Amino acid sequence: MSIPKTLVEKIPSLRWRLHEQISKKIYTRSFKKFEANSVIVSPMALGGIDKISIGSNNAIYEGIWLKAEEGAEIIIGDNNYIGHRVHLHAVGRVVLGNNIMLTDSVTITTGEHDQYNHDKIWTKGDIVIGDNVFIGEKAIILGGVTIGEGATVGAGAVVTKDVPAGVTVAGVPARMIS
Repeated sequence: MSIPKTLVEKIPSLRWRLHEQISKKIYTRSFKKFEANSVIVSPMALGGIDKISIGSNNAIYEGIWLKAEEGAEIIIGDNNYIGHRVHLHAVGRVVLGNNIMLTDSVTITTGEHDQYNHDKIWTKGDIVIGDNVFIGEKAIILGGVTIGEGATVGAGAVVTKDVPAGVTVAGVPARMIS
């Protein structure tokens, strides 16, 4: 299943072409892997990019926050739409499959801060998101979670447990609704 073209915003041609050139010239040398036809438009923050792999044909929009801490890694598959202001933070491992749509302001983090020492951070476990997954605006995916193929996460949901393939979850904490 691919993402319907009606759901994906039109590529802003001049700005897109500029960032496409930056992606080809700089990102392909800096990231662990940065495949053909992937574009990052105006990132907010990039950290640990030598531990981040990005597959082909990914559209990554303004405000992305990508950070892989020491000993962590982020792997992004192919043909993904990553919306504005998405936050991907790996203290462990974050794996995004193929044909995923992460809408605006989604947070995906394996890290958790110490209650008494906010500078101390550790992983709650890896996050794996299967192919053909849709994650709604402002959803939060926490460490130790696997989201199965074809699942849907509703806007504003906080996912703290695994989501089976083909299921829709919503709410805080996220619960199965279909």
